[in-house]
Amino acid sequence: MTNNHNEQISKANTYIDRQQEIVKDSKYRFNYHMMPPVGWMNDPNGLIQYNGEYHLFYQHHPYAPEWGPMHWGHAKSRDLVNWEHLPIALAPSEYYDIGTIDDHGCFSGSAIEKDDELYLFYTGHSIEREPMQVQCVAKSRDGIHFVKEAKNPVIDHFPKDGSKDFRDPKVWQCGSQYYIVVGSKKDGKGKALLYQSSNLIEWDYRGVVAESNGEQGDMWECPDLFPLGKEHALILSPMYGEKNEKPIIIFGEMDYNVAKFYQERSMLLDYGHDFYAPQTLKDDKGRRIMMGWMDMWFSKRPSENDGWVGAMTIPRELTYNQNGIFVQQPVEELKTLRKNHHCIESFEIYGERSFPKLEGIGTEICIEFDMINSDSPVFGLNLRCSKDRSEKTVVKINKNAEEIIVDLTSAGEGESGIYKAPYKSTIDGKLNLRIFLDTTSIEIFVNHGEQVITNRIYPNTTSKEVDLFAEKGKARVLKADKWSLKSVW
Repeated sequence: MTNNHNEQISKANTYIDRQQEIVKDSKYRFNYHMMPPVGWMNDPNGLIQYNGEYHLFYQHHPYAPEWGPMHWGHAKSRDLVNWEHLPIALAPSEYYDIGTIDDHGCFSGSAIEKDDELYLFYTGHSIEREPMQVQCVAKSRDGIHFVKEAKNPVIDHFPKDGSKDFRDPKVWQCGSQYYIVVGSKKDGKGKALLYQSSNLIEWDYRGVVAESNGEQGDMWECPDLFPLGKEHALILSPMYGEKNEKPIIIFGEMDYNVAKFYQERSMLLDYGHDFYAPQTLKDDKGRRIMMGWMDMWFSKRPSENDGWVGAMTIPRELTYNQNGIFVQQPVEELKTLRKNHHCIESFEIYGERSFPKLEGIGTEICIEFDMINSDSPVFGLNLRCSKDRSEKTVVKINKNAEEIIVDLTSAGEGESGIYKAPYKSTIDGKLNLRIFLDTTSIEIFVNHGEQVITNRIYPNTTSKEVDLFAEKGKARVLKADKWSLKSVW
């Protein structure tokens, strides 16, 4: 078993080493986002802090820029900003995660530390097996080289409450016990199934800890259940039939005695197109940090032609603001990338006006609007504009509808579409947008993270200008700050 796994990992690493020289010159490569060295990347897996470093694993097909037999890629960081690619952690090699056709592999999962050992939990998948999906473990003492557990699969069948779609184990410890939540479906409802263990190897089924209320999808992928503030939160990525939908966060109360999570309220985590399968960790500073796959199934991906696909969002801290509202905020460490600061204070916009000091490709823009003294019904920014304005990514504020609108109709290659998020002005009548632009992405944090909108965009590398505009009136800007962001690669 070990030899076969090692052989598959060695083969994949050799291929990656050969291909990196080809991929590195791709015009779509990011400045400060985590991306694969080559090949395909999707879900973040195994987010954990181990031996003082952050580890990110991810779904990875190293041999092609398309979904295929799933491996676990691996990277680590001391600060959640500067990432170092490490050797492949997991490769399909055993009867429970390999097959003769491409639909097999080491599917998504999570990580936990026990007695100085790093445990990876993953779904072994082979469409040719029955059951198709089982839960497995691999262990490491150095955080780099992993050995699959001899007793795999540690959960070898789905319970009566679930179905053959039985995947994405998220593991955690509460008191002296360990728990896993696994995504599944039955009777038209997505479900999160709970297991309990004292040793991480032998697992007892506790039941359905949560399920769809009828409007939350008929399959739950990548469930993540954790305490947040004075309550608990359940993050999941719902499916409706074969269609993947935007991830949601559900707030409520967890009762371990009866193994039930009681839903109280829920919301979308991100209103953009390119956000899926988020996972969280709690770090040694007590922060709950989340990263998501910055892409979406069945999208147009121009980087395929350059031999790679996929990226992760910037890390976000999940917390509550002073008004008790749930917010997602970029981790503080991202500020270390800032350079070349420009600030423009207190000005008004009529019609359309170019702002050379705000332009760039890898940038952070913070802009605050005075909503009380802005009488334009629609105003905002045109970002990543070409000189002739045939290319632009439009971010508009519709004051009457109280919506932030991201219009990708002219954003370049890739997906086109219009994405909307609700907003509410602050008590003092301000609206704050914090915008992160990278080579092929835009992430917008509204009112310090009350809403987030994430999209992949593929403009020309020369499209980097910025306009501000106001229709049928004026928009008043209290302050606009812009930083160039250093490359971490």
